[in-house]
Amino acid sequence: MPNQVVTRTVKATIQNQSQVRDDLDSHGYAASKLWNVGRWTIQRVWDAIGYIPEATELTSYLKDHAKYDDLHSQSSQKVLQELSDAFQSWYKQDNPDHNPPGYRKRGDTHPRSTVTWKNNGFKLDTDNNRVRLSKGANMKPSRYAADYILCEYEEQADYTLEEVDRVQTVRAVWTGENWELHFVSKLPMETAESGGEKTAGIDLGISNTAAVSVGDETLLYPGNALKEDAHYFRQVEYRTEGEDGPSQTAEWARQKKARRQEHFLHAVSKDIVQQCDDRNVGTIAVGHPKNIRADGDWGRHGNKRLHDWAFETLIQQIEYKAEERGIGVERVDEASLKTSKTCCECGMAADSNRVERGLYVCEACGLVANSDLNAAENMRATVTPSPATDRSNGCLAQPSVRLFDKQTGQIAPQEQVVP
Repeated sequence: MPNQVVTRTVKATIQNQSQVRDDLDSHGYAASKLWNVGRWTIQRVWDAIGYIPEATELTSYLKDHAKYDDLHSQSSQKVLQELSDAFQSWYKQDNPDHNPPGYRKRGDTHPRSTVTWKNNGFKLDTDNNRVRLSKGANMKPSRYAADYILCEYEEQADYTLEEVDRVQTVRAVWTGENWELHFVSKLPMETAESGGEKTAGIDLGISNTAAVSVGDETLLYPGNALKEDAHYFRQVEYRTEGEDGPSQTAEWARQKKARRQEHFLHAVSKDIVQQCDDRNVGTIAVGHPKNIRADGDWGRHGNKRLHDWAFETLIQQIEYKAEERGIGVERVDEASLKTSKTCCECGMAADSNRVERGLYVCEACGLVANSDLNAAENMRATVTPSPATDRSNGCLAQPSVRLFDKQTGQIAPQEQVVP
């Protein structure tokens, strides 16, 4: 099968941070100011005629504005494109409880917004790990000053920029402590001819990030590390919230929590796909709780946990990583199949079968199982013609537990992870 090309983001640390920080700060603040100018303009148009300008219209209207020239022209276009898209998304929701995109301002200061350079705004030197980022016209103090920001970088990925087809855009992202670079690129993906013969089912959750059934084996991925991070950084955020909006410490806590969550989900999805591939799995059925946030009020604590639950991100990561190995992924609507209430052995569905958190006992056939693994086996049944012939009941109650090791940042068997 011919190679496919997929989009990947290569993150890189900036090695000469002290030399470029002031310039990147200036451009980050400028992006926030331009966003606010565009935000004010859209509000005026919306109030006058009830219309949200398209990105091209907004760019045409503001291209002569002084703030537009604070950034490279393509960078300014990207800011206004994101603003217009955010307004269009808000409008399409048609929900009076949702507010339109706000201003990027904290008290009397502007935060450091992400700045994006497209192909005409940067020059990449992969031989020396350098990238030249074009300055905005207003950021050039004199004709003798450099008209670019020269960043020296070091990749944080398993592959280097020399391996990609073409870098499309470069983004400077403020992490709360330093600037880092994100190279959005095209990467050749060698796709396997075909997957294995077995099937797997995956149930996603909050207490257990994922439960996987491969018929004669089951795997459990507890979400303890994710919950600990959420609790710690939320406490930091609440204690440092300022009267005029988030303080720098609160903003740092939010961004740190988001980065750690992203890494955790990547580690889990990578390990799930690896374990399935090792077991000759060719098709994965993953539960998709797509309407769970709209199903009702789960209380203050429950609603907060649901808001933080990044199940869509995890599903997407499983999908593209499985595709690289030739494994197909099918999404299963959990609500329509009642996978958490139905016994995977006899098919009886009853709320009373879930006798307590994590324990499933079928009143009809006496099956005792971990409730998440019972749901995962029900997922597997949707892509398995005869699931009962290749399943062991014992493994549903005693799964192999795989934990996130904070020391290594990877997933490992429970017995290998130091508490």
